[in-house]
Amino acid sequence: MERSSTTPGGSARREATRQKLYEAAVTLIAEQGFSATTVDEIAERAGVAKGTVYYNFASKSVLFEELLRHGVGLLTASLREAAERTAGEGGGKVDALDAMIRAGLVFIDRYPAFTQLYVAELWRTNRAWQSTLMVVRQQAVAVVEGVLREGVADGELSEEIDVPLTAAALVGMVLVAALDWQSFQPERSLDDVHAALSRLLQGRVAGHR
Repeated sequence: MERSSTTPGGSARREATRQKLYEAAVTLIAEQGFSATTVDEIAERAGVAKGTVYYNFASKSVLFEELLRHGVGLLTASLREAAERTAGEGGGKVDALDAMIRAGLVFIDRYPAFTQLYVAELWRTNRAWQSTLMVVRQQAVAVVEGVLREGVADGELSEEIDVPLTAAALVGMVLVAALDWQSFQPERSLDDVHAALSRLLQGRVAGHR
């Protein structure tokens, strides 16, 4: 459990400190791996005392688990906000999915190191935080599932769609395409990548020709 601060200012300072630790940890672990990264290095990179790390997190493993929760939570919130904004503007479910694709690309463009770690950890099965990772992954996928189910119910999308698999495929498409973009095609703009994925969405999910 986190210790609570007694004042709003103290809470804001603590959140800022935790954000520094998240950023330091994700950068270092992306650079040299989890096992090779020490608490001392995280503290130094964040510009805080080593004791500050342990004040906020019981261990390096707990810090990394909370980092996963934090990062995927931000992604989930951005996907949900994109869907809700589209609905508020009168857009359909395909429009909402397209907006979510863009929101995912924006997130990955902003947090590339976290995205690399997240994708890498999805394929590991010997981590203490594996169950947590599966839970937060499902939270992100569930947002897409919800839009797909509504689209099927409304008749906008085909009843033949396998909702769970399609949702996972859409999230995976954005993750893999964005990492490929950043690693091998960095000259392309976010708009260009979004346009390419949007065409895939329109052709495969919406069934347009």
